[in-house]
Amino acid sequence: MDAKEFKRRRKRLMDMMGNESVAILPTASVHIRNNDVEFPFRPDSDFYYLTAYPEPEAVAVIVPDRPHGEYILFCRERDPKKETWDGKRAGLEGACKIYGADDAFPIEDMDDILPNMLEDRERIFYTMGHDAVFDQRVLSWVNEVRDKARTGINAPDEFISLTHILHDMRLYKSRQEISAMRKAARISAVAHKSAMQACQPGLMEYQLEAEIVYKFMQQGARFSAYPSIVGGGANSCILHYTDNQDELRDGDILLIDAGAEYEGYASDISRTFPVNGKFTRAQKEIYEVVLSAQLAAIEQVRPGNHWNDPHEAAIQVITEGLLALGILKGRVSTLIKDRAYAKYYMHRTGHWLGMDVHDVGDYKVGGDWRMLEPGMVLTVEPGLYLPAGSKGLAKKWWNIGVRIEDDVLVTKGGHDVLSKDIPKTVAEIETLMANVD
Repeated sequence: MDAKEFKRRRKRLMDMMGNESVAILPTASVHIRNNDVEFPFRPDSDFYYLTAYPEPEAVAVIVPDRPHGEYILFCRERDPKKETWDGKRAGLEGACKIYGADDAFPIEDMDDILPNMLEDRERIFYTMGHDAVFDQRVLSWVNEVRDKARTGINAPDEFISLTHILHDMRLYKSRQEISAMRKAARISAVAHKSAMQACQPGLMEYQLEAEIVYKFMQQGARFSAYPSIVGGGANSCILHYTDNQDELRDGDILLIDAGAEYEGYASDISRTFPVNGKFTRAQKEIYEVVLSAQLAAIEQVRPGNHWNDPHEAAIQVITEGLLALGILKGRVSTLIKDRAYAKYYMHRTGHWLGMDVHDVGDYKVGGDWRMLEPGMVLTVEPGLYLPAGSKGLAKKWWNIGVRIEDDVLVTKGGHDVLSKDIPKTVAEIETLMANVD
């Protein structure tokens, strides 16, 4: 994304903050995997949304109408010795020239410089509770300014959480954001189709995971948006299964939930298919119920409908389907009221999607479900999970777990399925898996 996109975001934030305010946003911390090995660093999403700055040890400060610059970045200085070991740094000059900061200071000098930026400001926009140590530093800066009261300098006396403003901004995607998410979905589509064609009995789950990650990186997505789920047979009934360590068996179903991250934006896609390329009758019957539920839910994604409409549509179809298959017994209305379906479908039908795979944004406003509006992106992912040994469940259904998930953009005229390039009908899947070079 170009620098103008991030500048527009900062300007919009400052307009909502108003004068006499200051915003403080630290990036994420580096986390240790084991001993002296670090996990790959990813910036805090709120921080990155406003700055595009990718390095650790950084804090953004936004001060509307500050004469010497409204956007200040505290970051690491250039250090040739450390850069020899760990890679190039942007430094103070790069913070301004590359990432658009009006001014930049060494991160080590923050305690000396930042309190001066709080002087005679009425409000601090900062989200407490994520980092207790940094919370204390912010409070110490405020107290330092309060100690100057006898000199006529006033300290901020109001704290406002940044999440309310920023997360509402992030809920509505710009053209550039939608373009990045569309690209992430297309990359994921290639990976999912490749996994379908590579799948065969005897492979290990992690071997298909490797195929997926390889296709992500091959197409320019350096990272997965989340740990991939590759679960065959009984593992398909574990919603967040990530061990990916078992052998794929002939006759089993396979559930893959995997998405690429591109330019900081996530895709989140699930497909379910038979290990041997041919659905059994029982697998097909369950699959068709979930697919019908997903299609019904997607049809409810349009402006004017509320957040829960797709979920209610999915529940209706799933309950009717389970009743038709004899898995549930009773009246549809009663079964829905009693949540009888929840034994086999225990999660929501979707979530917001964006920079985070479970993205930010309120689902209710004033106690009511939020209305869907153009620019919002959500997943639609109904499922059914029928583990072996479930009380009252016929053996033919055992270990069939099905989830079908797509990324859906709300448009002015309805919706656009960003992940539509991945087959999901029974015929499409079986045809693709049969046509292996």
